[in-house]
Amino acid sequence: MKTYGQYCPISKASEVLGERWSMLLLRELLIGSHKFNELARGLPDMSRTLLTTRLRQFETSGILERIEGEYYLTPAGEDLRSLVFGMGDWYARWMLEDPTPDELDPRILMWWGHARINVDLLPDRRVLIEFNFSDHPQLFWILVDDQGPSICLDHPGFEVDVIVHTDLVTLTRLWNARQTMAAALAAGRISFEGPTAITRRMPQVLDIPHPSVMGGSPDAPQPRIHHTRVPAGAS
Repeated sequence: MKTYGQYCPISKASEVLGERWSMLLLRELLIGSHKFNELARGLPDMSRTLLTTRLRQFETSGILERIEGEYYLTPAGEDLRSLVFGMGDWYARWMLEDPTPDELDPRILMWWGHARINVDLLPDRRVLIEFNFSDHPQLFWILVDDQGPSICLDHPGFEVDVIVHTDLVTLTRLWNARQTMAAALAAGRISFEGPTAITRRMPQVLDIPHPSVMGGSPDAPQPRIHHTRVPAGAS
């Protein structure tokens, strides 16, 4: 690790946190990812070798500890919460613009948003929400059950309760607080297909509060993700 050679708290902190991917790794740890694979899914463009290196550096620096194969922030690491998300708030306030085409990654968008939807407004049973993007061929599903919300990359075999029709730009703008749900609905940029009892609630279900760059709530549930199919008709 290169140093600045200055006895200054700012330079010293930059030596710990200024390496590439370090702040994004902290973001994932702060929003509740503890397993290596969870961290890798939240940072799909970061090599696993580099992820391992950064985790070891965090351990050496005393901001992370490994417990039974999982990674948890120490009190020193948790104390970085206001810094990490405050930095996101600053950029969102002064510099954030619409995403460029190469920044529209539905995997990351769904990962960030799924654990922060307002599930309390959904029926008290298993609910499957399908996301149909007009500008991307892949379908995504959010399965909400008694374990909380999880992402499905394959159809889980349950009946779909509601389909969200939108595009990546619109959902990105909504979940970055750059467009209101009311404006998106009025412009026809998002719509919901399914029983009225559920669709009428979906604007509030997906109208995620903006605690800095779609994350940061200390009470956010731990992300879960499904890759395997459940046989059709399973209950």
